Amino acid sequence: MSNEHDPSPAPDTGVTDEMIEDEVRSHWLARLFSPVRRLYEWVLGWAETRHAGKAMAALAFSEAIFFPVPADLLLGALCLGRPRRSFHWSTICTIFSILGGTTAMLLGLAIGQERVTGAMQTVGLGEKAALALETFRTYGFWAVAVAALTPVPYMVFSWLAGFAQMHWATFVAASLIFRSLRFYSVAAVMYIFGPPARRFIDRYFNLCTILLMVLVIGVVVLLKVL
Repeated sequence: MSNEHDPSPAPDTGVTDEMIEDEVRSHWLARLFSPVRRLYEWVLGWAETRHAGKAMAALAFSEAIFFPVPADLLLGALCLGRPRRSFHWSTICTIFSILGGTTAMLLGLAIGQERVTGAMQTVGLGEKAALALETFRTYGFWAVAVAALTPVPYMVFSWLAGFAQMHWATFVAASLIFRSLRFYSVAAVMYIFGPPARRFIDRYFNLCTILLMVLVIGVVVLLKVL
Protein backbone atom coordinates (compact mmCIF):
# COMPACT_ATOMS: atom_id res chain seq x y z
CA MET A 1 0.00 0.00 0.00
CA SER A 2 1.54 3.32 -1.05
CA ASN A 3 2.05 6.13 1.37
CA GLU A 4 -0.07 9.11 0.23
CA HIS A 5 1.90 11.42 2.48
CA ASP A 6 5.21 10.76 0.67
CA PRO A 7 4.97 12.31 -2.80
CA SER A 8 7.33 10.93 -5.40
CA PRO A 9 10.33 13.15 -6.23
CA ALA A 10 9.90 15.59 -9.08
CA PRO A 11 11.63 14.57 -12.30
CA ASP A 12 14.97 16.26 -13.02
CA THR A 13 14.37 18.59 -15.98
CA GLY A 14 17.83 20.12 -15.92
CA VAL A 15 16.39 23.59 -15.25
CA THR A 16 18.08 25.23 -12.27
CA ASP A 17 17.00 28.17 -10.16
CA GLU A 18 19.87 30.18 -11.63
CA MET A 19 18.60 29.54 -15.15
CA ILE A 20 15.10 30.70 -14.18
CA GLU A 21 16.48 33.84 -12.54
CA ASP A 22 18.56 34.63 -15.65
CA GLU A 23 15.48 34.24 -17.86
CA VAL A 24 13.38 36.50 -15.64
CA ARG A 25 16.17 39.04 -15.55
CA SER A 26 16.55 39.06 -19.33
CA HIS A 27 12.83 39.66 -19.85
CA TRP A 28 12.91 42.43 -17.26
CA LEU A 29 15.80 44.12 -19.08
CA ALA A 30 14.03 43.71 -22.40
CA ARG A 31 10.94 45.48 -21.06
CA LEU A 32 13.04 48.20 -19.44
CA PHE A 33 15.03 49.04 -22.56
CA SER A 34 12.39 48.34 -25.20
CA PRO A 35 11.49 52.06 -25.68
CA VAL A 36 15.18 52.90 -26.07
CA ARG A 37 15.63 49.99 -28.45
CA ARG A 38 12.69 51.10 -30.62
CA LEU A 39 14.06 54.64 -30.75
CA TYR A 40 17.48 53.24 -31.65
CA GLU A 41 16.03 51.18 -34.51
CA TRP A 42 13.95 54.13 -35.74
CA VAL A 43 17.06 56.30 -35.92
CA LEU A 44 19.00 53.61 -37.78
CA GLY A 45 16.12 53.23 -40.24
CA TRP A 46 16.97 56.63 -41.71
CA ALA A 47 20.30 55.26 -42.91
CA GLU A 48 18.50 53.26 -45.60
CA THR A 49 16.60 56.20 -47.08
CA ARG A 50 17.56 58.83 -49.63
CA HIS A 51 17.22 61.43 -46.88
CA ALA A 52 20.10 59.96 -44.86
CA GLY A 53 22.26 63.08 -45.08
CA LYS A 54 19.42 65.37 -44.00
CA ALA A 55 18.53 62.98 -41.18
CA MET A 56 22.17 62.99 -40.04
CA ALA A 57 22.23 66.79 -39.95
CA ALA A 58 18.86 67.01 -38.15
CA LEU A 59 19.80 64.37 -35.56
CA ALA A 60 23.20 65.91 -34.84
CA PHE A 61 21.65 69.36 -34.44
CA SER A 62 18.69 68.31 -32.27
CA GLU A 63 20.72 65.91 -30.10
CA ALA A 64 22.85 68.85 -28.97
CA ILE A 65 19.72 70.67 -27.79
CA PHE A 66 17.05 68.22 -26.62
CA PHE A 67 16.97 64.85 -28.45
CA PRO A 68 18.03 61.87 -26.25
CA VAL A 69 19.55 59.59 -28.94
CA PRO A 70 23.29 60.08 -29.69
CA ALA A 71 24.11 61.05 -33.26
CA ASP A 72 26.83 58.38 -33.23
CA LEU A 73 24.23 55.68 -33.90
CA LEU A 74 23.11 57.02 -37.26
CA LEU A 75 26.66 58.07 -38.09
CA GLY A 76 27.87 54.49 -37.57
CA ALA A 77 25.07 53.07 -39.72
CA LEU A 78 25.81 55.51 -42.54
CA CYS A 79 29.51 54.71 -42.39
CA LEU A 80 28.74 50.99 -42.64
CA GLY A 81 26.38 51.51 -45.56
CA ARG A 82 28.78 53.72 -47.51
CA PRO A 83 32.29 53.20 -46.09
CA ARG A 84 34.00 55.45 -48.63
CA ARG A 85 31.90 58.39 -47.43
CA SER A 86 32.56 57.75 -43.72
CA PHE A 87 34.46 60.97 -43.17
CA HIS A 88 31.92 62.90 -45.21
CA TRP A 89 29.21 61.76 -42.78
CA SER A 90 31.39 62.56 -39.77
CA THR A 91 31.97 66.08 -41.11
CA ILE A 92 28.21 66.68 -41.42
CA CYS A 93 27.70 65.26 -37.94
CA THR A 94 30.41 67.45 -36.41
CA ILE A 95 29.28 70.69 -38.04
CA PHE A 96 25.60 70.35 -37.15
CA SER A 97 26.31 69.06 -33.64
CA ILE A 98 28.41 72.15 -32.90
CA LEU A 99 25.71 74.36 -34.42
CA GLY A 100 23.12 72.70 -32.19
CA GLY A 101 25.30 72.99 -29.10
CA THR A 102 25.98 76.65 -29.82
CA THR A 103 22.24 77.24 -30.22
CA ALA A 104 21.58 75.65 -26.82
CA MET A 105 24.37 77.72 -25.28
CA LEU A 106 22.94 80.95 -26.70
CA LEU A 107 19.46 80.03 -25.46
CA GLY A 108 20.92 79.37 -22.01
CA LEU A 109 22.71 82.70 -22.18
CA ALA A 110 19.43 84.43 -23.07
CA ILE A 111 17.67 82.80 -20.10
CA GLY A 112 20.51 83.90 -17.82
CA GLN A 113 22.00 82.72 -14.56
CA GLU A 114 19.69 84.85 -12.41
CA ARG A 115 16.54 83.14 -13.74
CA VAL A 116 18.09 79.70 -13.23
CA THR A 117 19.21 80.36 -9.67
CA GLY A 118 15.89 82.06 -8.96
CA ALA A 119 13.98 79.02 -10.15
CA MET A 120 16.19 76.74 -8.07
CA GLN A 121 15.69 79.00 -5.07
CA THR A 122 12.02 78.01 -5.00
CA VAL A 123 13.09 74.48 -4.08
CA GLY A 124 15.83 75.62 -1.72
CA LEU A 125 18.74 75.02 -4.10
CA GLY A 126 19.50 78.54 -5.19
CA GLU A 127 22.92 78.79 -3.50
CA LYS A 128 24.00 75.35 -4.69
CA ALA A 129 22.94 76.19 -8.25
CA ALA A 130 24.94 79.42 -8.15
CA LEU A 131 27.98 77.55 -6.81
CA ALA A 132 27.64 74.87 -9.49
CA LEU A 133 27.48 77.46 -12.25
CA GLU A 134 30.49 79.30 -10.81
CA THR A 135 32.44 76.02 -10.76
CA PHE A 136 31.38 75.34 -14.32
CA ARG A 137 32.57 78.79 -15.34
CA THR A 138 35.99 78.05 -13.80
CA TYR A 139 36.43 74.70 -15.55
CA GLY A 140 34.19 75.48 -18.51
CA PHE A 141 36.53 74.52 -21.34
CA TRP A 142 37.31 71.09 -19.90
CA ALA A 143 33.72 70.48 -18.82
CA VAL A 144 32.56 71.04 -22.39
CA ALA A 145 35.49 68.94 -23.63
CA VAL A 146 34.40 65.97 -21.49
CA ALA A 147 30.80 66.25 -22.70
CA ALA A 148 31.88 66.65 -26.33
CA LEU A 149 34.13 63.58 -26.26
CA THR A 150 32.44 61.13 -23.87
CA PRO A 151 28.88 59.78 -23.46
CA VAL A 152 28.10 62.55 -20.95
CA PRO A 153 25.11 64.37 -22.50
CA TYR A 154 26.55 67.20 -24.60
CA MET A 155 23.22 69.01 -24.64
CA VAL A 156 23.22 69.37 -20.83
CA PHE A 157 26.62 71.02 -20.83
CA SER A 158 25.66 73.19 -23.79
CA TRP A 159 22.80 74.67 -21.77
CA LEU A 160 25.00 74.96 -18.68
CA ALA A 161 27.60 76.86 -20.69
CA GLY A 162 24.95 79.46 -21.48
CA PHE A 163 23.62 79.60 -17.93
CA ALA A 164 27.19 80.09 -16.66
CA GLN A 165 27.79 82.84 -19.26
CA MET A 166 30.77 81.11 -20.83
CA HIS A 167 32.34 83.03 -23.69
CA TRP A 168 31.04 81.68 -26.97
CA ALA A 169 34.56 81.35 -28.43
CA THR A 170 35.64 79.08 -25.56
CA PHE A 171 32.58 76.91 -26.04
CA VAL A 172 33.03 76.64 -29.80
CA ALA A 173 36.75 75.90 -29.47
CA ALA A 174 36.21 73.04 -27.00
CA SER A 175 33.32 71.67 -29.07
CA LEU A 176 35.24 71.88 -32.34
CA ILE A 177 38.28 70.05 -31.01
CA PHE A 178 36.62 67.29 -29.03
CA ARG A 179 33.39 66.84 -30.99
CA SER A 180 35.49 66.38 -34.12
CA LEU A 181 37.69 63.87 -32.32
CA ARG A 182 34.66 61.88 -31.22
CA PHE A 183 32.81 61.69 -34.54
CA TYR A 184 35.89 61.13 -36.69
CA SER A 185 36.87 58.32 -34.31
CA VAL A 186 33.46 56.70 -34.81
CA ALA A 187 33.90 56.98 -38.58
CA ALA A 188 37.38 55.46 -38.37
CA VAL A 189 36.21 52.52 -36.21
CA MET A 190 33.32 51.73 -38.54
CA TYR A 191 35.54 52.10 -41.60
CA ILE A 192 38.18 49.74 -40.19
CA PHE A 193 36.08 47.14 -38.34
CA GLY A 194 32.84 47.43 -40.30
CA PRO A 195 29.95 44.98 -39.74
CA PRO A 196 31.46 43.21 -36.66
CA ALA A 197 31.16 46.47 -34.70
CA ARG A 198 27.49 46.81 -35.70
CA ARG A 199 26.74 43.16 -34.84
CA PHE A 200 28.32 43.60 -31.42
CA ILE A 201 26.09 46.60 -30.65
CA ASP A 202 22.95 44.80 -31.89
CA ARG A 203 23.68 41.68 -29.85
CA TYR A 204 24.69 43.40 -26.64
CA PHE A 205 22.47 46.49 -26.82
CA ASN A 206 21.08 46.19 -23.28
CA LEU A 207 24.53 45.59 -21.80
CA CYS A 208 25.96 48.52 -23.77
CA THR A 209 23.15 50.74 -22.48
CA ILE A 210 23.86 49.77 -18.86
CA LEU A 211 27.60 50.31 -19.28
CA LEU A 212 26.90 53.68 -20.89
CA MET A 213 24.75 54.73 -17.94
CA VAL A 214 27.43 53.60 -15.47
CA LEU A 215 30.07 55.52 -17.41
CA VAL A 216 27.98 58.69 -17.41
CA ILE A 217 27.40 58.45 -13.66
CA GLY A 218 31.10 57.77 -13.08
CA VAL A 219 32.19 60.80 -15.08
CA VAL A 220 29.71 63.04 -13.27
CA VAL A 221 30.98 61.81 -9.88
CA LEU A 222 34.57 62.32 -11.00
CA LEU A 223 33.84 65.90 -12.07
CA LYS A 224 32.30 66.59 -8.66
CA VAL A 225 35.35 65.16 -6.86
CA LEU A 226 37.75 67.20 -8.98
